[in-house]
Amino acid sequence: MTTRQFNSEWAFSLAYYAGDRKTGAVHVVSFNKGAVDNYAMPVSPDTEREKNLKPVFIGVTAQKQAVIMDPKSKQISVQSDFPCDAFAAHDYPEPNSHRVWFMNDGDKETGNDTLNCGDQGSSVTVIENAGHDTAHWIGTVCVGRGHHQALFVKPSADDADALKRVYISNLVDGSISIIDNDPADNTTCLSNIGTINLFNAQSDDAGQSQPNKAFPHGLCYSHISKKLYCLCNGYGDIAVIDPASLQLERRIAFTGHSNLFATPDGRFLIGRGADRKSDDEHVMAFISVYDVENDVVCDRMNLPDIYISKYFFSPQGETLYLTTAVSGNDVQQQHLRSDALLVFDMKAMPTLHLLAELRLGAPAGTLDFAVNDNGIEAVFVATAETGSIAVIDGEHHLVDSIRVCEPQKHSRLWVLR
Repeated sequence: MTTRQFNSEWAFSLAYYAGDRKTGAVHVVSFNKGAVDNYAMPVSPDTEREKNLKPVFIGVTAQKQAVIMDPKSKQISVQSDFPCDAFAAHDYPEPNSHRVWFMNDGDKETGNDTLNCGDQGSSVTVIENAGHDTAHWIGTVCVGRGHHQALFVKPSADDADALKRVYISNLVDGSISIIDNDPADNTTCLSNIGTINLFNAQSDDAGQSQPNKAFPHGLCYSHISKKLYCLCNGYGDIAVIDPASLQLERRIAFTGHSNLFATPDGRFLIGRGADRKSDDEHVMAFISVYDVENDVVCDRMNLPDIYISKYFFSPQGETLYLTTAVSGNDVQQQHLRSDALLVFDMKAMPTLHLLAELRLGAPAGTLDFAVNDNGIEAVFVATAETGSIAVIDGEHHLVDSIRVCEPQKHSRLWVLR
């Protein structure tokens, strides 16, 4: 594995959470002029609370303290120790704001957040200044039953009439919850103002329209078409929705894909999927590009012995990073390059151009970027199975792998800003 020299001018700190999905710990890793400091936050014992009353992990301050919320009172504390059983909720930072939206998928049996929503669904919680000692709770909104993805829409120079909304897809219910995000409207801001039902009577044999078999996982908005696009895994199509009328206008065949995301300019939708049935010995990942403006799938790339997991765009939107994971039968897994990180050039769109394939030594979790006025300085990638951070420079070269903790099942990291 070839590495480049570590940049002695780098000065970053990042939070690294690792755990077994029941308990976990936090490290703060600092890079300062060639030196690396790994601070292990003190861990406090299990609170022994019921699952829906476990403390919620909100963030880490620049002073290396944990930001923790009590899920019942919504009180937020900043403390030097980390409760080992704190719930590390899936989070979506709201662009161009100081807010972070935390997803609650509800309990496994019913999908309900019984603490906040009773038997009426699960929830999202909005926190202001999540990684600071000024963090405070803004609100908790009941939505459909998860797993959830969040999509933020607001006006732009190219789309001045776009409504300020947050759309939350609900995997279990087969729906999209609509949250008003316009602070000018004091009556409905941060409240659930409606539901888009993704039910397809031609593809679903369910006796009721909700819950259904849409299984939405991939929610996009294009400022070019001014439409919402939702990948319905269960139906093998993309639902095209008018956000003004909230009507499902049509469906685009998109069989086999398991996630969908839009390029930052809104021109293209990218779907990823995998074929695990055609060859008993090999998994075939694939990526498809749908051109919103011309209403056509314009490119597709097959990637043998790859299973794509997560996607991340660079801050300027010029590069796409795809992480990989383990999938398939025992024989297929023997051939998988599950530790690969794929880097694509977005300037080449609509053509898919693979700039680099980096091998990290273990499947990646999350990644984040350190940037300056010239672009990307460094990319940091969490790898739970090795308890490490892979460090990549702005030219897509692996610089180093830094051991943080013992191997775990799950990890994520983010640059402290």
